Amino acid sequence: MSLPTLHELHRPLGSTGLSVSPLGLGTVKLGRDQGVKYPNGFTIPDDQQARLLLKQARELGINLIDTAPAYGRSEERLGPLLRGQRQDWVIVSKVGEEFDNGVSSFDFSAEHTRFSVERSLKRLETDFIDLVLVHSDGNDLQILDETGVYETLAALKREGKIRGFGFSGKTIEGGLKALQTGDCAMVTYNLNEQGERPVIDYAAAHGKAILVKKALASGHVCLSPGIDPVRASFQLLFEHPGVTSAIVGTINPVHLAHNVATAAAVLRNR
Repeated sequence: MSLPTLHELHRPLGSTGLSVSPLGLGTVKLGRDQGVKYPNGFTIPDDQQARLLLKQARELGINLIDTAPAYGRSEERLGPLLRGQRQDWVIVSKVGEEFDNGVSSFDFSAEHTRFSVERSLKRLETDFIDLVLVHSDGNDLQILDETGVYETLAALKREGKIRGFGFSGKTIEGGLKALQTGDCAMVTYNLNEQGERPVIDYAAAHGKAILVKKALASGHVCLSPGIDPVRASFQLLFEHPGVTSAIVGTINPVHLAHNVATAAAVLRNR
């Protein structure tokens, strides 16, 4: 019997013209093991393990991959790992946050935004990035109102270097403002945290894309005995028409297969 996949369940990424799988693969664990908020420690996969994980994801129908300069060496590793597969993936990266020697710093200036995207293009060995999100430090409205980041991303979109842009924020106000002129918002939404739901509501009403981070509460969700937390999480997410895709950051092949099978079952039973 063949395993369930997501191939037939791809959906539009807002109005970008892109089509993405309802689960995306997060790649922070390919590049960084410092300062990450997971309940258990992990070892960064070597190239062979990473290559097999990406192959498995693709075979399971995942075509969305999420990375960022703040994910350590993630972008640098993905470039060589994805050679010859560019047409198979919708790549999401970010600007604004840097991570060096275990410490994050932020720069949302126009100059740094352009530098960051050009650097990501080189690292990822591609001529364009499908979606670039602003990696907020929490001061969402200040970033949108007082820096050049959004205007610069809009210019990069006009130049064809990125196909869409948006905001990975921490507040309702930031998410709503970001969606007015951007293509996508990345929000936290899970069984423990649903405060940003108004942003998802707005996206559903205006044809914008929503990517969900911490969809499984970074592995922290605890429910009553006998209840599968992954199924309960995906039921919550996918009952909302505004949710485009949930980013899952597992590097465990068994967990990845279970996530895909569960998401497929939830979506097909809607």
